[in-house]
Amino acid sequence: MAELEATEVPARRSRSAMAGSTGPHGPALAGAVRRLYPGYFALVMATGIVSTGVHDIHLRELSAVLLAIGIGCFGVLVIAYTWRAARFGRDLWADLGAPDRAYAFFTFVAACNVLGARLATDGHIGATATLAAAGFVAWLALSYGVPMRLILGPRPRPVLVGVNGTWFIWVVGTQSLAVAATVLGVAWPSHLRLAALAAVLAWSVGMVLYLIVASLVLVRLLLLEVRAEDLTPPYWVTMGATAITVFAAARISAMPEAPAIAAARPVVVGLGVVLWAFGTWLIPLLIAFGFWRHIVRRVPVGYQPPLWSIVFPLGMYAVASIELGAAAELPIVGQIGRAWVWVGLSAWAVVFVAMLATLSSAAFATRRAS
Repeated sequence: MAELEATEVPARRSRSAMAGSTGPHGPALAGAVRRLYPGYFALVMATGIVSTGVHDIHLRELSAVLLAIGIGCFGVLVIAYTWRAARFGRDLWADLGAPDRAYAFFTFVAACNVLGARLATDGHIGATATLAAAGFVAWLALSYGVPMRLILGPRPRPVLVGVNGTWFIWVVGTQSLAVAATVLGVAWPSHLRLAALAAVLAWSVGMVLYLIVASLVLVRLLLLEVRAEDLTPPYWVTMGATAITVFAAARISAMPEAPAIAAARPVVVGLGVVLWAFGTWLIPLLIAFGFWRHIVRRVPVGYQPPLWSIVFPLGMYAVASIELGAAAELPIVGQIGRAWVWVGLSAWAVVFVAMLATLSSAAFATRRAS
């Protein structure tokens, strides 16, 4: 019996170490990492774009604070996802093959480029280039890997059932590459022609992807039953994807002359105006969906990571409006954007405080349980 106990104690310690436990809170932390939401980098996207919007209305100190928070959150999430990949690779792989979760991973691509674009405003071009390179590599892997797995992999149920608002993050990630290319092209004039071509190509791919994803989402909503729990916050990315497409279009039109810019500028600016109008039209519809979900169907309102998928579109709409107003000489659009910055900032503050409260409550509960 003593020998059996002697062998079981090291075994239990070994299992605890494998779970990442270094103390009484280790198992809880490891469990949180194992269940980590695939789209949590939307937190960085939202913080980075709200920082940009606040900077555009000349609140530089507040913008710097938001930028610092965004950088800190980015670092923490990189560590958490790396840990998840190393310790819980099966769970990560399962998410990459799930139609309702796989495209949420594109938040990493968008986070790299949104944060990089904001850093470029302060002159940190090297950091922008590094983040753009990381985002591009991730975009390549996800853009080909996820569709191939969904098309060629096993299907326990039809893929259409899993189509939801997270699919639009594929568009957002693609358009974020166009934004990064415009930033680097302006910063490095010797590479302007290549950067301009890359920006136009990425914008064009993102535009076509938006049409494809919008068609799939509409088919799913019209043909299959829609429950209150199905209309999750990522459906706001329907508008966020139009907003970042408009943002990229405005940045492309503002680039110095290059062959790709000269060829694409009329189309890019024209479609930018069209998409801005469509994105504006979507806002009341998305609010109505939320009213039906929470007021009519009484789905509880509380903090959840997908809420950042509401904050990002609100912030991006503000910045895109400001940029389009300047690029297309539409001052009223720019004025709407400057006013909307406060909407994005308010939403960010509410969700950020709710996140801190939820994390603090979870930490306190874990401490009491231990």
